Amino acid sequence: MSNEIATPNLAVASSSSISEQATYWLALALTPGLGPTRIKKLIEHCGSAERVFRATLTELEAMGMRAVSAQSLATGKSMELARQECMKAVEAGARLISLGDPEYPLRLKEIYDPPVILFVKGSVEVLSQPGIAMVGTRHPTPYGSGMAERLSTDLAARGLVIISGLARGIDTSSHRGALAAKGKTIAVLGTGIDVMYPKENTRLTEQMLALGGALITEFPVGTSPAPQNFPIRNRIISGMAAGVLVVEAAEYSGTRITSRCALEQNRDVYAVPGNVTNKNAWGPNTLIKQGAKLVATWEDVWEELPTDVQGALSAMQNESPEPETASLFPDEASSPHEKKVLKLLKADESTHIDELVELLEAEMSSSEIFAALFELELNGKVRQLPGRNFVKSF
Repeated sequence: MSNEIATPNLAVASSSSISEQATYWLALALTPGLGPTRIKKLIEHCGSAERVFRATLTELEAMGMRAVSAQSLATGKSMELARQECMKAVEAGARLISLGDPEYPLRLKEIYDPPVILFVKGSVEVLSQPGIAMVGTRHPTPYGSGMAERLSTDLAARGLVIISGLARGIDTSSHRGALAAKGKTIAVLGTGIDVMYPKENTRLTEQMLALGGALITEFPVGTSPAPQNFPIRNRIISGMAAGVLVVEAAEYSGTRITSRCALEQNRDVYAVPGNVTNKNAWGPNTLIKQGAKLVATWEDVWEELPTDVQGALSAMQNESPEPETASLFPDEASSPHEKKVLKLLKADESTHIDELVELLEAEMSSSEIFAALFELELNGKVRQLPGRNFVKSF
Protein backbone atom coordinates (compact mmCIF):
# COMPACT_ATOMS: atom_id res chain seq x y z
CA MET A 1 0.00 0.00 0.00
CA SER A 2 1.40 3.40 -0.93
CA ASN A 3 2.01 5.95 1.76
CA GLU A 4 0.33 8.64 -0.34
CA ILE A 5 -3.20 8.63 -1.71
CA ALA A 6 -3.90 10.75 -4.76
CA THR A 7 -6.97 12.96 -4.45
CA PRO A 8 -8.00 16.02 -6.44
CA ASN A 9 -5.40 18.71 -5.63
CA LEU A 10 -4.51 16.82 -2.46
CA ALA A 11 -2.06 14.27 -1.11
CA VAL A 12 -3.03 12.21 1.92
CA ALA A 13 -0.28 11.16 4.33
CA SER A 14 -0.88 7.69 5.71
CA SER A 15 0.91 5.09 7.83
CA SER A 16 1.34 1.35 7.82
CA SER A 17 -0.86 1.24 10.91
CA ILE A 18 -3.61 3.43 9.46
CA SER A 19 -5.55 2.35 6.38
CA GLU A 20 -6.43 4.68 3.52
CA GLN A 21 -10.10 4.06 4.15
CA ALA A 22 -9.76 5.02 7.81
CA THR A 23 -8.05 8.27 6.80
CA TYR A 24 -11.00 9.23 4.61
CA TRP A 25 -13.52 8.36 7.32
CA LEU A 26 -11.50 10.35 9.85
CA ALA A 27 -11.51 13.37 7.55
CA LEU A 28 -15.31 13.16 7.38
CA ALA A 29 -15.52 12.84 11.16
CA LEU A 30 -13.42 15.99 11.56
CA THR A 31 -15.55 17.97 9.12
CA PRO A 32 -17.65 20.66 10.87
CA GLY A 33 -21.37 20.10 10.64
CA LEU A 34 -21.13 16.37 9.90
CA GLY A 35 -22.21 13.83 12.51
CA PRO A 36 -22.25 10.00 12.32
CA THR A 37 -25.74 9.85 10.79
CA ARG A 38 -24.98 12.42 8.05
CA ILE A 39 -21.67 10.79 7.26
CA LYS A 40 -23.31 7.38 6.79
CA LYS A 41 -25.96 8.86 4.48
CA LEU A 42 -23.30 10.77 2.53
CA ILE A 43 -21.22 7.64 1.96
CA GLU A 44 -24.29 5.64 0.96
CA HIS A 45 -25.09 8.34 -1.60
CA CYS A 46 -21.55 8.51 -3.02
CA GLY A 47 -20.69 4.83 -2.74
CA SER A 48 -17.56 5.19 -0.61
CA ALA A 49 -15.76 7.64 1.66
CA GLU A 50 -13.11 8.24 -0.98
CA ARG A 51 -15.64 9.27 -3.60
CA VAL A 52 -16.96 11.99 -1.30
CA PHE A 53 -13.60 13.74 -1.69
CA ARG A 54 -13.74 13.50 -5.48
CA ALA A 55 -16.96 15.51 -5.58
CA THR A 56 -16.83 19.21 -6.44
CA LEU A 57 -18.09 21.97 -4.18
CA THR A 58 -21.18 22.33 -6.37
CA GLU A 59 -21.89 18.59 -6.18
CA LEU A 60 -21.45 18.54 -2.41
CA GLU A 61 -23.84 21.46 -1.94
CA ALA A 62 -26.31 19.77 -4.30
CA MET A 63 -26.41 16.85 -1.84
CA GLY A 64 -27.94 19.17 0.73
CA MET A 65 -24.73 19.61 2.67
CA ARG A 66 -24.22 22.73 4.74
CA ALA A 67 -21.87 25.30 3.18
CA VAL A 68 -19.31 25.07 5.99
CA SER A 69 -19.11 21.29 5.56
CA ALA A 70 -18.91 21.38 1.76
CA GLN A 71 -16.16 24.02 1.80
CA SER A 72 -14.11 22.11 4.36
CA LEU A 73 -14.23 19.00 2.19
CA ALA A 74 -13.73 20.70 -1.18
CA THR A 75 -10.80 22.88 -0.08
CA GLY A 76 -8.93 20.01 1.50
CA LYS A 77 -9.16 21.41 5.03
CA SER A 78 -10.84 18.23 6.36
CA MET A 79 -8.17 16.03 4.82
CA GLU A 80 -5.40 18.19 6.24
CA LEU A 81 -6.92 17.86 9.71
CA ALA A 82 -7.13 14.08 9.21
CA ARG A 83 -3.48 13.93 8.12
CA GLN A 84 -2.40 15.75 11.28
CA GLU A 85 -4.58 13.53 13.46
CA CYS A 86 -3.15 10.39 11.85
CA MET A 87 0.35 11.51 12.75
CA LYS A 88 -0.72 12.13 16.35
CA ALA A 89 -2.37 8.72 16.54
CA VAL A 90 0.76 6.95 15.26
CA GLU A 91 2.89 8.85 17.77
CA ALA A 92 0.51 7.70 20.53
CA GLY A 93 0.88 4.09 19.39
CA ALA A 94 -2.74 3.82 18.23
CA ARG A 95 -4.51 2.45 15.17
CA LEU A 96 -7.60 3.87 13.51
CA ILE A 97 -10.52 1.58 12.73
CA SER A 98 -13.28 3.09 10.60
CA LEU A 99 -16.90 2.05 10.33
CA GLY A 100 -16.08 0.65 6.90
CA ASP A 101 -13.15 -1.51 8.06
CA PRO A 102 -13.64 -5.28 8.45
CA GLU A 103 -12.00 -5.07 11.91
CA TYR A 104 -14.76 -2.78 13.19
CA PRO A 105 -16.66 -4.51 16.06
CA LEU A 106 -19.76 -6.14 14.57
CA ARG A 107 -21.98 -5.62 17.62
CA LEU A 108 -21.08 -1.94 17.82
CA LYS A 109 -21.93 -1.52 14.16
CA GLU A 110 -25.50 -2.62 14.94
CA ILE A 111 -26.37 0.36 17.18
CA TYR A 112 -28.19 3.46 15.95
CA ASP A 113 -25.21 5.84 16.08
CA PRO A 114 -21.94 3.88 16.02
CA PRO A 115 -18.80 6.03 16.14
CA VAL A 116 -17.39 6.67 12.68
CA ILE A 117 -13.82 6.22 13.88
CA LEU A 118 -12.26 4.29 16.75
CA PHE A 119 -8.78 4.99 18.06
CA VAL A 120 -7.42 1.64 19.28
CA LYS A 121 -4.39 0.84 21.38
CA GLY A 122 -3.63 -2.82 21.92
CA SER A 123 -5.31 -5.82 20.32
CA VAL A 124 -7.73 -5.11 17.48
CA GLU A 125 -8.89 -8.73 17.37
CA VAL A 126 -10.26 -8.58 20.93
CA LEU A 127 -12.82 -5.96 19.83
CA SER A 128 -14.90 -8.60 18.04
CA GLN A 129 -14.69 -11.29 20.70
CA PRO A 130 -17.75 -12.02 22.92
CA GLY A 131 -17.86 -9.62 25.85
CA ILE A 132 -19.92 -8.43 28.79
CA ALA A 133 -20.01 -4.81 29.96
CA MET A 134 -19.65 -4.16 33.69
CA VAL A 135 -20.55 -0.74 35.08
CA GLY A 136 -21.39 0.92 38.36
CA THR A 137 -20.70 3.69 40.83
CA ARG A 138 -17.36 5.44 41.29
CA HIS A 139 -17.89 5.20 45.06
CA PRO A 140 -18.68 1.54 45.75
CA THR A 141 -19.03 -0.23 49.08
CA PRO A 142 -16.61 -3.07 49.86
CA TYR A 143 -19.46 -5.40 48.88
CA GLY A 144 -19.80 -3.74 45.46
CA SER A 145 -16.07 -3.80 44.73
CA GLY A 146 -15.83 -7.42 45.85
CA MET A 147 -18.78 -8.58 43.74
CA ALA A 148 -17.51 -6.74 40.64
CA GLU A 149 -14.06 -8.25 40.96
CA ARG A 150 -15.34 -11.76 41.72
CA LEU A 151 -17.84 -11.82 38.85
CA SER A 152 -15.41 -10.37 36.31
CA THR A 153 -12.78 -12.92 37.38
CA ASP A 154 -15.18 -15.83 36.89
CA LEU A 155 -16.55 -14.53 33.57
CA ALA A 156 -13.14 -13.66 32.14
CA ALA A 157 -11.83 -17.09 33.15
CA ARG A 158 -14.50 -18.57 30.87
CA GLY A 159 -13.51 -16.50 27.85
CA LEU A 160 -15.75 -13.44 28.09
CA VAL A 161 -14.04 -10.12 27.44
CA ILE A 162 -14.78 -7.65 30.25
CA ILE A 163 -15.72 -4.21 28.87
CA SER A 164 -15.81 -1.16 31.12
CA GLY A 165 -14.87 2.50 31.30
CA LEU A 166 -11.67 2.59 33.41
CA ALA A 167 -13.33 4.92 35.93
CA ARG A 168 -12.65 4.68 39.64
CA GLY A 169 -14.80 2.25 41.59
CA ILE A 170 -16.72 -0.58 39.92
CA ASP A 171 -15.04 -0.07 36.53
CA THR A 172 -11.57 -0.46 38.03
CA SER A 173 -12.62 -3.50 40.07
CA SER A 174 -14.07 -5.11 36.93
CA HIS A 175 -10.87 -4.60 34.94
CA ARG A 176 -8.80 -5.94 37.83
CA GLY A 177 -10.96 -9.02 38.15
CA ALA A 178 -10.39 -9.86 34.49
CA LEU A 179 -6.65 -9.46 34.93
CA ALA A 180 -6.72 -11.73 37.98
CA ALA A 181 -8.05 -14.48 35.70
CA LYS A 182 -5.41 -13.66 33.05
CA GLY A 183 -8.36 -12.72 30.85
CA LYS A 184 -8.92 -9.96 28.34
CA THR A 185 -10.52 -6.62 29.12
CA ILE A 186 -11.34 -3.49 27.10
CA ALA A 187 -11.41 0.04 28.49
CA VAL A 188 -13.61 2.53 26.63
CA LEU A 189 -12.16 5.97 27.32
CA GLY A 190 -13.89 9.33 27.60
CA THR A 191 -10.62 11.00 26.63
CA GLY A 192 -8.07 10.89 23.83
CA ILE A 193 -6.19 7.60 23.48
CA ASP A 194 -3.10 9.28 24.95
CA VAL A 195 -4.83 10.75 28.02
CA MET A 196 -5.11 8.39 30.98
CA TYR A 197 -7.96 9.22 33.34
CA PRO A 198 -7.76 8.64 36.20
CA LYS A 199 -3.97 8.75 36.21
CA GLU A 200 -3.69 6.13 38.95
CA ASN A 201 -4.96 3.53 36.47
CA THR A 202 -1.99 3.95 34.14
CA ARG A 203 -0.36 0.79 35.49
CA LEU A 204 -3.66 -1.04 35.15
CA THR A 205 -3.87 -0.19 31.44
CA GLU A 206 -0.34 -1.46 30.90
CA GLN A 207 -1.35 -4.80 32.41
CA MET A 208 -4.49 -4.89 30.25
CA LEU A 209 -2.49 -4.39 27.06
CA ALA A 210 0.11 -6.97 28.12
CA LEU A 211 -2.61 -9.62 28.40
CA GLY A 212 -4.11 -8.91 24.98
CA GLY A 213 -6.71 -6.31 25.93
CA ALA A 214 -7.33 -2.90 24.39
CA LEU A 215 -8.02 0.76 25.00
CA ILE A 216 -10.49 2.42 22.63
CA THR A 217 -12.02 5.86 22.18
CA GLU A 218 -13.82 7.90 19.56
CA PHE A 219 -12.27 11.16 20.79
CA PRO A 220 -9.25 12.73 19.00
CA VAL A 221 -5.76 12.51 20.44
CA GLY A 222 -5.23 14.93 23.32
CA THR A 223 -8.91 15.20 24.29
CA SER A 224 -9.17 16.04 28.01
CA PRO A 225 -11.62 14.32 30.42
CA ALA A 226 -14.48 16.76 29.94
CA PRO A 227 -17.66 15.76 31.86
CA GLN A 228 -19.81 15.63 28.70
CA ASN A 229 -17.56 13.00 27.11
CA PHE A 230 -18.41 10.19 29.50
CA PRO A 231 -22.17 9.94 28.85
CA ILE A 232 -21.34 9.95 25.12
CA ARG A 233 -18.90 7.05 25.40
CA ASN A 234 -21.38 4.93 27.43
CA ARG A 235 -23.21 3.86 24.26
CA ILE A 236 -19.96 2.25 23.09
CA ILE A 237 -19.56 0.28 26.32
CA SER A 238 -23.02 -1.24 25.98
CA GLY A 239 -22.92 -1.43 22.18
CA MET A 240 -19.84 -3.66 22.11
CA ALA A 241 -21.23 -6.14 24.63
CA ALA A 242 -23.70 -9.00 24.58
CA GLY A 243 -25.15 -7.57 27.80
CA VAL A 244 -24.56 -5.05 30.57
CA LEU A 245 -24.03 -6.03 34.21
CA VAL A 246 -24.73 -3.30 36.78
CA VAL A 247 -23.01 -3.48 40.19
CA GLU A 248 -24.09 -0.66 42.53
CA ALA A 249 -25.35 2.64 41.17
CA ALA A 250 -27.14 5.54 42.82
CA GLU A 251 -30.40 6.97 41.50
CA TYR A 252 -28.71 9.72 39.51
CA SER A 253 -25.60 8.31 37.87
CA GLY A 254 -23.97 7.66 34.52
CA THR A 255 -24.76 3.98 34.96
CA ARG A 256 -28.42 4.78 34.27
CA ILE A 257 -27.37 6.15 30.88
CA THR A 258 -25.49 2.97 30.05
CA SER A 259 -28.44 0.83 31.13
CA ARG A 260 -30.81 2.85 28.99
CA CYS A 261 -28.42 2.56 26.03
CA ALA A 262 -28.33 -1.20 26.53
CA LEU A 263 -32.11 -1.45 26.40
CA GLU A 264 -32.30 0.76 23.30
CA GLN A 265 -29.63 -1.40 21.66
CA ASN A 266 -31.55 -4.59 22.51
CA ARG A 267 -28.86 -5.78 24.90
CA ASP A 268 -29.55 -7.90 27.99
CA VAL A 269 -29.31 -6.10 31.33
CA TYR A 270 -28.11 -7.87 34.48
CA ALA A 271 -27.91 -6.48 38.00
CA VAL A 272 -26.36 -7.49 41.32
CA PRO A 273 -28.89 -6.91 44.13
CA GLY A 274 -27.78 -4.66 46.97
CA ASN A 275 -28.64 -3.68 50.52
CA VAL A 276 -31.86 -1.64 50.30
CA THR A 277 -30.60 0.75 52.98
CA ASN A 278 -27.62 1.72 50.82
CA LYS A 279 -28.13 4.43 48.19
CA ASN A 280 -25.89 2.54 45.76
CA ALA A 281 -28.41 -0.30 45.69
CA TRP A 282 -31.09 1.90 44.14
CA GLY A 283 -29.87 1.39 40.56
CA PRO A 284 -29.50 -2.40 40.40
CA ASN A 285 -32.52 -3.09 42.62
CA THR A 286 -34.72 -0.86 40.45
CA LEU A 287 -33.44 -2.55 37.29
CA ILE A 288 -34.29 -5.95 38.79
CA LYS A 289 -37.83 -4.77 39.55
CA GLN A 290 -38.08 -3.63 35.93
CA GLY A 291 -37.04 -7.04 34.61
CA ALA A 292 -33.24 -7.14 34.69
CA LYS A 293 -31.71 -10.54 35.41
CA LEU A 294 -30.69 -10.90 39.08
CA VAL A 295 -27.04 -11.95 39.29
CA ALA A 296 -25.33 -13.62 42.23
CA THR A 297 -22.84 -15.85 40.38
CA TRP A 298 -21.30 -16.08 36.93
CA GLU A 299 -23.79 -18.82 35.99
CA ASP A 300 -26.63 -16.28 36.19
CA VAL A 301 -25.01 -14.33 33.36
CA TRP A 302 -23.88 -17.35 31.38
CA GLU A 303 -27.30 -18.96 31.08
CA GLU A 304 -28.78 -15.79 29.58
CA LEU A 305 -26.10 -15.24 26.93
CA PRO A 306 -27.13 -15.59 23.25
CA THR A 307 -26.78 -19.13 21.93
CA ASP A 308 -24.02 -18.25 19.47
CA VAL A 309 -21.99 -16.60 22.22
CA GLN A 310 -22.39 -19.61 24.52
CA GLY A 311 -21.31 -21.90 21.71
CA ALA A 312 -18.17 -19.89 20.94
CA LEU A 313 -17.20 -19.71 24.60
CA SER A 314 -17.90 -23.39 25.22
CA ALA A 315 -15.59 -24.28 22.35
CA MET A 316 -12.87 -22.18 23.96
CA GLN A 317 -13.41 -23.92 27.32
CA ASN A 318 -13.09 -27.37 25.75
CA GLU A 319 -9.56 -26.46 24.71
CA SER A 320 -8.49 -25.48 28.24
CA PRO A 321 -8.97 -26.86 31.78
CA GLU A 322 -12.05 -25.83 33.75
CA PRO A 323 -11.25 -22.60 35.63
CA GLU A 324 -11.77 -22.30 39.34
CA THR A 325 -14.75 -20.33 40.57
CA ALA A 326 -14.51 -17.74 43.32
CA SER A 327 -16.73 -18.79 46.21
CA LEU A 328 -19.60 -16.58 47.33
CA PHE A 329 -19.23 -17.95 50.85
CA PRO A 330 -15.63 -18.57 51.99
CA ASP A 331 -14.73 -21.84 53.63
CA GLU A 332 -14.86 -21.90 57.39
CA ALA A 333 -11.72 -20.71 59.14
CA SER A 334 -9.60 -23.49 60.56
CA SER A 335 -8.63 -22.16 64.00
CA PRO A 336 -11.03 -21.07 66.80
CA HIS A 337 -9.48 -17.60 66.87
CA GLU A 338 -9.95 -17.16 63.13
CA LYS A 339 -13.57 -18.29 63.41
CA LYS A 340 -14.30 -15.71 66.11
CA VAL A 341 -12.76 -12.88 64.10
CA LEU A 342 -14.42 -13.95 60.84
CA LYS A 343 -17.81 -14.11 62.54
CA LEU A 344 -17.62 -10.40 63.37
CA LEU A 345 -16.62 -9.26 59.89
CA LYS A 346 -19.09 -8.36 57.13
CA ALA A 347 -18.77 -8.42 53.36
CA ASP A 348 -20.67 -5.19 52.74
CA GLU A 349 -19.36 -3.08 55.62
CA SER A 350 -15.85 -2.56 56.96
CA THR A 351 -14.90 -3.05 60.61
CA HIS A 352 -12.02 -1.17 62.24
CA ILE A 353 -9.34 -3.05 64.11
CA ASP A 354 -10.13 -1.13 67.32
CA GLU A 355 -13.73 -2.34 67.19
CA LEU A 356 -12.58 -5.95 66.82
CA VAL A 357 -10.24 -5.60 69.80
CA GLU A 358 -13.05 -4.14 71.90
CA LEU A 359 -15.58 -6.81 70.94
CA LEU A 360 -13.15 -9.68 71.54
CA GLU A 361 -11.41 -8.23 74.58
CA ALA A 362 -12.79 -10.87 76.95
CA GLU A 363 -11.87 -13.81 74.69
CA MET A 364 -8.65 -12.91 72.87
CA SER A 365 -5.61 -10.70 73.28
CA SER A 366 -4.84 -8.05 70.69
CA SER A 367 -1.84 -10.04 69.46
CA GLU A 368 -4.05 -13.10 68.90
CA ILE A 369 -6.51 -10.95 66.92
CA PHE A 370 -3.68 -9.56 64.76
CA ALA A 371 -2.35 -13.08 64.15
CA ALA A 372 -5.82 -14.35 63.19
CA LEU A 373 -6.35 -11.44 60.79
CA PHE A 374 -2.96 -12.09 59.23
CA GLU A 375 -3.81 -15.75 58.60
CA LEU A 376 -7.25 -14.86 57.24
CA GLU A 377 -5.68 -12.38 54.82
CA LEU A 378 -3.15 -14.94 53.63
CA ASN A 379 -5.98 -17.40 52.94
CA GLY A 380 -8.00 -14.81 51.06
CA LYS A 381 -10.87 -14.81 53.53
CA VAL A 382 -10.36 -11.21 54.66
CA ARG A 383 -9.27 -8.00 52.94
CA GLN A 384 -7.67 -5.05 54.66
CA LEU A 385 -8.81 -1.58 53.55
CA PRO A 386 -7.06 1.76 54.19
CA GLY A 387 -7.13 2.94 57.80
CA ARG A 388 -6.84 -0.61 59.24
CA ASN A 389 -10.39 -1.52 58.32
CA PHE A 390 -11.29 -5.10 57.42
CA VAL A 391 -14.02 -6.79 55.34
CA LYS A 392 -14.91 -10.41 54.67
CA SER A 393 -13.88 -11.51 51.17
CA PHE A 394 -16.14 -13.26 48.71
